Amino acid sequence: MKYFFILLTVLICGISTKAQTTEDSVKAVVNTLFTGMKNADAALLRTCFADSMVLQTIVRGKEGSVKVITENPAEFIDFASRQKAGAADERIRFETIKIDGPLALVWTPYEFYYNGQFSHCGVNSFHLVRFSNGWKIQFLIDTRRKVGCE
Repeated sequence: MKYFFILLTVLICGISTKAQTTEDSVKAVVNTLFTGMKNADAALLRTCFADSMVLQTIVRGKEGSVKVITENPAEFIDFASRQKAGAADERIRFETIKIDGPLALVWTPYEFYYNGQFSHCGVNSFHLVRFSNGWKIQFLIDTRRKVGCE
């Protein structure tokens, strides 16, 4: 009977504790980015980016032409950290995650709110690389629009 309770305890503990998957660790970096942005925390934001990170956004010009703008990640971190905590609130949904060894692709539709007011929506496309110190965002490109948001 004593062994039955030991076995039961081991099974219950084993079922309730779930090891973090590779997908979970990739999601954690993306979530940390948006937590850092919402909390205006430059140090936290820096932990998410690879040293050679590329940050881009796709916009439409007045005549409807598509333009890709490359932004400086350090300037983004500086700008985000100067906001009032809670002002920049990007709400994402994880739609697609693909992983092959040290490379991960993450697709996240989002809605962005500034000071509690809807600003725009779009999608983020992340490429992350797993370095010796963990997953880091190597490439981030997004779209931005004010119409066609859910």
